[in-house]
Amino acid sequence: VTIPVSFSTRNTITDMPTKKRTVTIQDVAKKAGVSVSTVSRVLNGKADVAGDTQEKILGVISKLGYTSNLAARSMRSRRKDLLGLVVPDIGFPYSIEVMKGINRAIAESKFDLLVYTMGDVKKSGAVIHEQHYVSLLNNSITDGVIIVASAAAEFITDAPIIAVDPHVVNPKYPSVQGTNYHGALDVMNYLLQLGHKRIGFICGRPEIASAERRLTGYKDALKKASIEIDETLIKDGDFTTKSGYTSALELLKLENPPTAIFAANDQSALGVFQAAEELGLHIPDDLSIVGFDNIAEAKFVGLTTVDQFLSEMGYIATQMLIKMVNNEPLDVQVHKMPTRLVERTSCRALEPVH
Repeated sequence: VTIPVSFSTRNTITDMPTKKRTVTIQDVAKKAGVSVSTVSRVLNGKADVAGDTQEKILGVISKLGYTSNLAARSMRSRRKDLLGLVVPDIGFPYSIEVMKGINRAIAESKFDLLVYTMGDVKKSGAVIHEQHYVSLLNNSITDGVIIVASAAAEFITDAPIIAVDPHVVNPKYPSVQGTNYHGALDVMNYLLQLGHKRIGFICGRPEIASAERRLTGYKDALKKASIEIDETLIKDGDFTTKSGYTSALELLKLENPPTAIFAANDQSALGVFQAAEELGLHIPDDLSIVGFDNIAEAKFVGLTTVDQFLSEMGYIATQMLIKMVNNEPLDVQVHKMPTRLVERTSCRALEPVH
């Protein structure tokens, strides 16, 4: 039989290339001399497999080049023991703190975690990206999804979802939220008690509910203290160090600058430190600064801030999601995390005027 040139340049059937067969979990089990369930337990990180057996199986997996196909596994079983995490920026200090708690909860559970990120907290089209990621994960390979700082109010999904600190006021899904308004009131009352009356405020992103609640707390505290709100002391921001820096420069170059600045988050507060240093001001002698979040960097610069226990928020959200995956009822649909003012060295009392 002559094989047409258009199909092959080989002259015999035995010379035709063969397709490499995909290595299966059964191949791994046979080669290692163990059951398929034992291989499966090693792949899922179970601790009840003997150390030498585990090493042998891992060696065979490496040698054969076996990879577990998550999508295929999800089609074979309705339970995947896998949770998804959608986070806007995996490198943002806020996100890192939340993820610490999520990681702790995952370590205590039988679930694994798959992370999706947009790579930028300010990236446009956040709602569309979130909805796409949730649909991709929950309709195929995960049992449920955690969304950090979610921008979308609702999702089309076949599995449960939960949000940590959602951007929207009343999301149509369970969430864990900080008490942002009360945290802002605590900051303002603290600064007012120290004698500050001209207090600057650097806002967060206006489309985010937590940012609006902090601004409202700032204004309400001034009203309660019978201090007129000066709009020149309120500057736009976006929760970044850069916006904190530029806004602080504007505040500190006013003809009558503030004696204290309340930044809507710690990242912005770090920008205030930079601006003050550039202008030759000393903290807290010349300027008092307060932030919000209590990220790791806050402690190193002595920043007085509001701890909203971000790590604990991530931990609780993960536990709530696992309950939903297991069809267990939630105690509450919205878990409110109390805030706490953390006093450090970035503020001082004003000298009384004689």
